[in-house]
Amino acid sequence: MKPLKTKVSITLDSTVIEIIKDLAEKDDRSFSQYVNLILKEYLQKNNILID
Repeated sequence: MKPLKTKVSITLDSTVIEIIKDLAEKDDRSFSQYVNLILKEYLQKNNILID
């Protein structure tokens, strides 16, 4: 079963948004999917999240 997801609202710099949108499109993912991926990778890299 997939983990539950929760909607959040955050404010980001417009340049950050544009870069993430471009990267997400190149990876054939939605903006939200890509942000989630980036955050998970950061947490795993820093031994905060163990999947």
